[in-house]
Amino acid sequence: MKNLDLNLLPQLQVLLELRNVSRAAERLQLSQPATSAAMARLRRHFDDELLVRNGRTYDLTPFAQALVPLVDEAMLHVRRATRVRSGFDAATSEREFVIAASDYASALMVGPLRGILQQEAPNVAVDFVPTSGIQGKLADYSRLDLLVGPTGYHMQGTSKQLFRDSFVAVLDAGNQLLRQPRLTLEDLTRVPHAVGYFGEGISTPADRLFESRGLQRRAAAVVAGFLSLPLLVEGTDLAALVPRMLAARAQRGANIAVLEFSEEDEASLVEAMYWHPSQTEDPASIWLRSVVQRACSRLHELFPASVHPVTVTVGPSS
Repeated sequence: MKNLDLNLLPQLQVLLELRNVSRAAERLQLSQPATSAAMARLRRHFDDELLVRNGRTYDLTPFAQALVPLVDEAMLHVRRATRVRSGFDAATSEREFVIAASDYASALMVGPLRGILQQEAPNVAVDFVPTSGIQGKLADYSRLDLLVGPTGYHMQGTSKQLFRDSFVAVLDAGNQLLRQPRLTLEDLTRVPHAVGYFGEGISTPADRLFESRGLQRRAAAVVAGFLSLPLLVEGTDLAALVPRMLAARAQRGANIAVLEFSEEDEASLVEAMYWHPSQTEDPASIWLRSVVQRACSRLHELFPASVHPVTVTVGPSS
């Protein structure tokens, strides 16, 4: 078997990830004939179909499934090797970094991070990409410089805590629940909820808060992530539980009320940054982590919430 042309490695990685030649061509910014030709060369090299049709979609062959972690690891080392520098000068660098983060974390971080870049590294680009499809495995870092995500979900890599947030309830400012002199978790279950979905079997601290009390919310609207939840409740009878700083950000343009939970019922969310251990001593990665850390250190100052005087408690409903 001839040695594989290393120029085909990026095409192979994307084809294995997307399992579709047309979508791979878009991602790679190549023509479809060029991507199809690369696919044909890869099939000849490995003497395997790699992708097989299953109805309207394609599945990986067993051989291709075995290739996925090997190709991801190979691309990780290739990218690390091409980025090796004896030093890193942020002021003159034109480096492009990629950070994977949830819609919630991105909404909070982008503003203060851009402010630091304008002062320190005007030619550096930091692209934020969604965490959908990313499982927090070491192989994911072949396409990322940093991953920002919650602690407690078994993400791999070296990590450092960035900030802590707590969940609050958000309702339209005219919601009738707000007329009650006191509110309980049980009261909140009597109104329909808008909830965020993060994948099969994934529970958020907000989910676990109700589960720990034996209560169940009635989901009337389910969306991906937290970001749109405050806007969904505005003008409706819906309630939603979102991180406090996201609620504060939404208050700037939405007519919503923010309700805190009593201290014993607080549901906390801790966000951390994760990176591949091989990046720990890389000067560029050290600088990027410093920028992200400094940007996040200002979040509580930048996003103070105006809270409703009634606190949600546990106990018999009113």
